[in-house]
Amino acid sequence: MIPVTVVTGFLGAGKSTLLRRVLRDPVWADSAVIVNEFGEVPLDHDLIAVSEERFVSASTGCLCCLARDDLARTLLDLARQRASGEVPAYARVLVETSGLADPAPILHALMQDAALGATHALAGVVTLVDAAQGEAALARHPEARRQVMLADRILVTKPDLAAPPEAAIRALNPTAPLRAAVQGAAEPGWLLAPAPPPGQLPDLLAALQADAVARHTPGLGAIAIEREAPLPALALTLWLQGLAEHAGPRLLRLKGLVALAECPERPAVLHAIQHLVHPLDWLEAWPGGERRSRIVLIGERIPRHFPARLLAAVEAEVAGEAARR
Repeated sequence: MIPVTVVTGFLGAGKSTLLRRVLRDPVWADSAVIVNEFGEVPLDHDLIAVSEERFVSASTGCLCCLARDDLARTLLDLARQRASGEVPAYARVLVETSGLADPAPILHALMQDAALGATHALAGVVTLVDAAQGEAALARHPEARRQVMLADRILVTKPDLAAPPEAAIRALNPTAPLRAAVQGAAEPGWLLAPAPPPGQLPDLLAALQADAVARHTPGLGAIAIEREAPLPALALTLWLQGLAEHAGPRLLRLKGLVALAECPERPAVLHAIQHLVHPLDWLEAWPGGERRSRIVLIGERIPRHFPARLLAAVEAEVAGEAARR
C-alpha cells in the first residue's frame, strides 16, 4: 500500500517551505508530491521542485473542487508509472492542497474510492497554522477552520513572529498533536507518522459523508500577472507598497518568481501575506529556463485588472524618473 499524507493549511502558512525541507532530507526524498494551486499560473512546483524529486502538478483549480475522479486518476496514473518504471520508485505521496481548500472532499475520495483503496492508504492530515495570521484566518474563513478540524497533526509555523494561537486551535481540534516550528522546520518522522488510529476512522468517515462539499469564502479570487521584461527593483518595491495601501487585508496572499533588472539571471522568490512582505529569496536558476516574471495574487474583492495596471503605472514612473536624471 502507498501511504498518502495530505498537507493543508491556509494561505501563507508555509506548506511549500515545509515540503522543501522534507524532500531535502535523504530519508524522505523518495516521496512523490501532488501540488494544487488556486489560480491560472502554476508556481508552487517551481518553488519546491529540485532535480532529484518526482513531481506531479494538478494545477487545474482548487483541488477540493475537482471531481473526485481527477485526484483518483492522478494517483492511480502515478502508481501505474511507478510500477512500469516510467518514474522512479517512491515510497509515499504527499498531497499539498491549495490554501483555500476544504480538505473534506479530498479525504472522502481517498477513503471511499475502491480502486484507490486497493493501492493507497490515507496516512493522515497535517495542517499548518501561521502563528502571525492564523487566529484571524480561523475567525474569518471556514476553510481555515475545516483544515484544523480535520487535522491529525498541527504544525504552527512562524512562532518567532507571534504567540501560537493555541486556544483558537484547541477550540476546533482538542486532540491532534500540536507543535511549533520555525521557518517550516519540523521532524518529518513526526509529521508523516501514520494517523488516525483505526478506531477513529468510522467517525471521521461519517463526518465526511455528511459534509463532502467544499466551501469557499465569497468574493475570493486569483489574479495572475506575467511579464517578459525584467522589473526594476524599485518598481517592485513601490508596487508592493501600493498594493498594501489599496488592498490592505483584502490581499490574502501574493507569491511569484520575479526577474529583476539588477539580476535577471536568477529568479527572485516573492512571498507576501496581506501587508507583510517576506525578504526576497533567490533560486540558483530559472526552472525550465523560462525567464519571465509570474506573480499570483489571491484576495477578496480586488478588481481583476487593478494590480497589473498599478504595476504598469509604477514602472512608467520609475522609468520616467530615471530618464530625467
